[in-house]
Formats: sequence, C-alpha cells, structure tokens
Amino acid sequence: MKSLKLMSTKTLSAWLVLGCSVLTISACSSDTPAVAPTIEAPAGTSTAAPSPTAQPSAAPTPVVSEAPFKFPLTGLPSDKDIKSRPFMVMVENAPQARPQSGLDQADIVYEILAEGEITRFVSVFQSHEAKTIGPVRSIRPYFVEIGDTLDAVIVHAGWSQDAMNIMAGRKLAHLDEVYGDGAYYWRSSERKAPHNLYTSVDKMKQGAEARKFRTEWNGPLLTFAKSDQRALTGAAATHIQIPYLQGYYVSYDYNAAESVYMRSMEGKPHLDKETGKQLQTKNLLVLESEHKIVDKEGRRMVDVFGPGKGYILQEGKSQSITWERKAGMIRAYADGKEVPLLPGNTWVQIVPTGTAIKME
Repeated sequence: MKSLKLMSTKTLSAWLVLGCSVLTISACSSDTPAVAPTIEAPAGTSTAAPSPTAQPSAAPTPVVSEAPFKFPLTGLPSDKDIKSRPFMVMVENAPQARPQSGLDQADIVYEILAEGEITRFVSVFQSHEAKTIGPVRSIRPYFVEIGDTLDAVIVHAGWSQDAMNIMAGRKLAHLDEVYGDGAYYWRSSERKAPHNLYTSVDKMKQGAEARKFRTEWNGPLLTFAKSDQRALTGAAATHIQIPYLQGYYVSYDYNAAESVYMRSMEGKPHLDKETGKQLQTKNLLVLESEHKIVDKEGRRMVDVFGPGKGYILQEGKSQSITWERKAGMIRAYADGKEVPLLPGNTWVQIVPTGTAIKME
C-alpha cells in the first residue's frame, strides 16, 4: 500500500509540471492567431501588416418573416386570424349606376355579362368595412355559383327563377332586398330607382345575424406569392382593352409607381363615387368562357367552371394561362402549375370565347 501511494504522488507531480509548461507556452503566444490566413498582395504593393484597429461588430442580417395572419382573399397582413364569412354583393354597371360605390374596397371583383347587353359586378368583401356599396341589383345562376363556392353570404335585390331555385335548393345564405330583407339596404335620393339601392358591410352583418346565418367561414384558400417572389415572367403588358357588347369597353393601364392596373370605362377613368379615386387592381385576370342565351329575355348561361383559356396580368407583364374552378375557386394555371396571386386585390374579367382582346 505504501509503494502504491508513492507512485501516485510522483505521477501527479509529473502531470502538474507538464500542465504548467503548456499554460506557459499558451500565454507566451496569445497574440498569435491559431491559424494565420494566407493573403496575396497585388503586385507593387506593400505586404506589411496594417496597424491593428478596432473593428465594428457586423450588423446582424435582418430576418424577413411572413406576417402571422393574412386576409384570406388578398394575402395582405392582418392583425388577427380572419374566420368571418365574406359578403358577395351584386353591383350594377348600367350607365345610370356609374360611378359605383365600394368597388374600391372589394377583395375580389368579377365582371360578367348579364342580359340586356350589359355587364354586372360580383363584388366580394371580407377585409374592408365598406360603408356604402352599390347600386345593388338582381342575381343570376352563374353569379350564385361563384358565391356558393366562396361560401359567401349572397346579397342581391331580386333574382331570375333559375337563380332562386339554386339558392333555395342548396339552402344558401342570402339577403334579398325585394323579398323580406329591405331593412339591410337603403334608397338614395340622388338617383332614380332601380339604380339607387345601397348597402354596407355593417348592414349586411346585421342581416346575417338576424337571419342566424353561420358566421364562421368554410371557404377556399387562395395561393399567393411570397414576399420575395414574383409570379410572372411573361411579356410586357402595360395597356389592355376588353370590348364587351354594346359599347361596354373596359381598359386597364399599368401604373408602375404603384404596381397596379388602373381601370377605365369607355376610355375614361372608372371612379369610385365616394372617394373619387380611380379603381385599380394588383391582379388582373381575363378569362374566355362559353356564353349562351337561354331565354327570350336574353338571359345567359355563362360557364364559370372551365377549363378555358385566358391571361393573367401582374406588375406590367402578361402570361397566357388556362383557368379552371378547383377547390372552390377560379384559378389560373401555366405549364400545369397554379400561378400565384400577388398580395392585394383581384379583378376577374370573364368574356365570351373569341373576344378581341388587345394588349400592348
């Protein structure tokens, strides 16, 4: 036992001496980096090391993160999770109805032909509390189809029998000014009937509550480009003309400063009545669809299911697409892949197949 203790003491002493030697060497060479980088100086320059100077700390690379919540129909940031059903309002586009109110606050607007060689707007509201929307007019079957797949509360003043049959058969949530829901609309004295009927998001909410409609949204999700992506690589398109029937000529001009398309009717800026500002859109879709006259009143059947051909315009560029209603939404496709929307509002121009669309 005594010899074992002595050996342990000697061994410990040796390890202590070795450790002190290593510490001494390290202390003496503390100003020398462990690995010195090799730097080749350009010819004709001194290779003398510069005097050491204090180097500022490198700024951290900013981390770009997506907003925790977004509005489902625009992809824009929201401060809360949006679960409320949108409202789909039928807005008139006869000359007596212009300028309209509230279209500038709609998340999505579809323009489609109705009877009488006029167009009508299917305007969808979810992210803005528009205080005046209209003039409100009647609904047709293909408008109902859009509202149904969006899981929207459908807001209108009158209907065709086919449209009412669909709404009644599917038990769709709707507010009809003509038959029982007049409390959620008002008539303006500035215009003559029937071009003077208006509503608001607040009025529609009151109506939905009174009718005990389901409030939570079960609608489709749209596909939006991320903040560091751009959807199109197509040809330049800064001006487009869309000739509907009977002089309903629509055109858009690209505003590069704001990265939006500005809308015109009959060659004049199409303005909002309440703000006086020109209507504009971040995403513009022009879709060719089969149209058919179905009765002596000139009512139409318009295909809103697809597939069909068309164009999508974003940020001054146009891309040829096919369109089809999938997962509850009309979507654009190129090379078999869905073309994402840019965050912002969307206008969809549905035109008869073969319409002479002009772009430049």
